[in-house]
Amino acid sequence: MTTESNKPSTDNRITYETDGYICLIGLNRADKRNAFDSHMIKQLSEALTRYENDENLRCALIFAHGEHFTAGLDLMELQDKWDKGAFEFNDNEIDPWGIGGKLRSKPVVVAVQGTCFTAGIELMLNSDVVIASDNCNFAQMEVQRGIMPFGGATVRFVAAAGWQKAMPYLLTGKAFGAQTADSLNLVSEVVESGEEYNRAMTIAQEICKAAPLGVQGLLSSAQDASRNGAKAALANIHGYLPSLFYSKDAKEGAMAMVERREAEFQGR
Repeated sequence: MTTESNKPSTDNRITYETDGYICLIGLNRADKRNAFDSHMIKQLSEALTRYENDENLRCALIFAHGEHFTAGLDLMELQDKWDKGAFEFNDNEIDPWGIGGKLRSKPVVVAVQGTCFTAGIELMLNSDVVIASDNCNFAQMEVQRGIMPFGGATVRFVAAAGWQKAMPYLLTGKAFGAQTADSLNLVSEVVESGEEYNRAMTIAQEICKAAPLGVQGLLSSAQDASRNGAKAALANIHGYLPSLFYSKDAKEGAMAMVERREAEFQGR
């Protein structure tokens, strides 16, 4: 495992490490239950952008230091920053919630434990795989704070759970547990408390064994369907094929199948 050359200071809201092909991004404000303030939002965007731009990395794993994933937004700190760019990202920056900025091209796995409110749920919904501890407590409670969800829940929560299943939680802000989150299709798996990180790491490692160009093409097509509808995505799907079929990884995949061995993909 490699880490930053300089140890993170106590002001660092996000930790960043690499382990082989995996980027490990940690929410690091445990004394505030990892509530997102403007600094933490900026640093998370910077971490995801760095991951996106590093050709050696194939999957990111977002996790939380401490007992809780996140208490959501730090509304007191953000109160005077709504109109000052706290949630604005340019075309070269990854928006952790996938509303603006640059569209990421590589997969993100999330491990969730303890409290996971508001922006935490929306961060999950903008990821690709979510492993939740069975002790999780979720709530999309913006309407109880005088605002509304603006990190994607109005679209992605409803898309995942369906209108009739989602609205009782969105319109009331009431809490729900891990098993309910699973039944609402908000998470991929529920595991025993304390096992969420290891399980997420296992899946990240499995993703890294797959062909990077194939993974990125698949993810792009799925994102196309989510954003633009099935018809548009199906119309575009053959556009991915020439570069994939003529890649070195495609040749490696075929040879590995013939030789009955595990493929070693290079992302070329």
